[in-house]
Amino acid sequence: MRSTEMSGAGASGFCAKDSTRTKRVSSSVSVLPAWRQVLSPVTLAVAATAFLSAGLFVAYDIYHTLDVARRQAAPVATMMAAAAISQRPTTQMARSLVAQSFLPLDATQPEPKTLLTQASFAMAPVADSLPVQKQTTHVEATPAGDVLSGLFGRGAAAFGLAGLFTLVAARRRPGDDMPNTMQRFNYSQLAAAIPMGLACWTREGRLIVCNDSYRNRLELDEDGTSYHQAVSRLAAGGYMKLVREDDSNRILELHRQDGSCLMIDERPLGDGCFMTLVSDVTEHKRTSAMLDSIRVEQRQLARRYHEEKLKAEAASRAKTNFLAHLSHDIRTPLNHIIGFAELMKHETYGPLGDARYRDYVQSIKASGEHLLASFGTILDLAELDSGQKALRQDAVPVDEVIDSVAKRFKGQMHRAGIRLIIGKSCGAVLRGDRLGMVRMLGNIVENSIRFTERGGHVRLAAFAADDGVVIEISDTGIGMSEERLASLSQPFALGDATFTREGVGPGLGISIARAIAEQSGGHMVIDSAPSLGTTVAISLPIETAMSEMAA
Repeated sequence: MRSTEMSGAGASGFCAKDSTRTKRVSSSVSVLPAWRQVLSPVTLAVAATAFLSAGLFVAYDIYHTLDVARRQAAPVATMMAAAAISQRPTTQMARSLVAQSFLPLDATQPEPKTLLTQASFAMAPVADSLPVQKQTTHVEATPAGDVLSGLFGRGAAAFGLAGLFTLVAARRRPGDDMPNTMQRFNYSQLAAAIPMGLACWTREGRLIVCNDSYRNRLELDEDGTSYHQAVSRLAAGGYMKLVREDDSNRILELHRQDGSCLMIDERPLGDGCFMTLVSDVTEHKRTSAMLDSIRVEQRQLARRYHEEKLKAEAASRAKTNFLAHLSHDIRTPLNHIIGFAELMKHETYGPLGDARYRDYVQSIKASGEHLLASFGTILDLAELDSGQKALRQDAVPVDEVIDSVAKRFKGQMHRAGIRLIIGKSCGAVLRGDRLGMVRMLGNIVENSIRFTERGGHVRLAAFAADDGVVIEISDTGIGMSEERLASLSQPFALGDATFTREGVGPGLGISIARAIAEQSGGHMVIDSAPSLGTTVAISLPIETAMSEMAA
């Protein structure tokens, strides 16, 4: 603002460039003579003009007065010259002629002849030869003392008026004049048209006009309010911060004690005055602060996400490397165990003795094979998730895949008392990995058999469309709750004791089936409800397969 102690922003005037210049100007003003501090350059110019005009008037007045006197004395001089030709005039005669020259002349009296007659009879011929003019105006006599007093009076009046102009100019202060009525009207119209608080001030900080918004905010009157008072009311225990300052405007932020924030914009006017625009930016500041906080939080979340992503990728690489090592460190011993159990079962190097040994050897062989299969499943899922296991891209008829799965589980379903239903042939051909698709459907059918009671059924069907094929596997098993469905997206999810069955593996069948479907360009959806069974739908694209067959 304009007040340095109020703003705290070093405000030393709207157009002040820097503090050094301000100090230099202040020091130069302090050493000026007293008469220079009273008489400004404008006052000196007014005084010089006024006194010069008064001097010119007095000079012209003296010249005009003497010219009139000369014209009035011309006839007397002429007559005295004529009298001098005939006789030498006496002093008394000259005084009489001069005195009579200032007397009024009658319009009917021939003035030259009368004067010459009184002067001398010898001047009559000369007087008769002079032209006689009739006076049409009446001229009053003006004594010499009155002429001089008139000159002094008019001169004194002229110089007195010049002194009055100088005094008025000296009493006026620069920029202290208020705008005229038209300017005040224009300022009032401008202030009324602006929704924010607006006030116009003189150069010395006197209020010219303000609108209702500014007046209501500060409870100001139109007259008698200074800029310093307005700043004090606005500050009200807060603090002010300079945002920007240049030759065109100055912007400050006023943070008030009640938590509100005002934006003050000072702009110069063409006549030396200036105006202030006051707007409430509290909500804008709060919104900006909220956005800044959100941006900071987003950056923190992005950084955290990046860190977690790096950690997950590192863990995935570590898992892949670990499983790769286990593939050699575990599979090799398991194969040895299974092989030795097979040798002992056939008694290749001699009888075992007790018959119970044969059962033990059979259990060792079965457990080893189960463990080897489970570990192979884990390795397959790890390779599918990491993308290290590439699937073949062959033309695969969908009906052949369904028939292959049905033949594989037909005997098992018959023993479990579960009926297998095969849907109509769709005739579609997909492009993908045949073994992968068989394994994908096999894992789902195996789960359906495992959780379907005797007397139920499992249905396999395929539906072809223009853009793909949907393979659907449904059963009448015990179904699953929403919590159980959510857990299926996590590998190794075995559920609660309800789902514990003989031969349950590591719980990766659904995860591997989902991974194969996604690797083939499709996706898998599961719908289930407790006691209502489960339906698994696998959608696979068909465009690539059809283009391959056309080729």
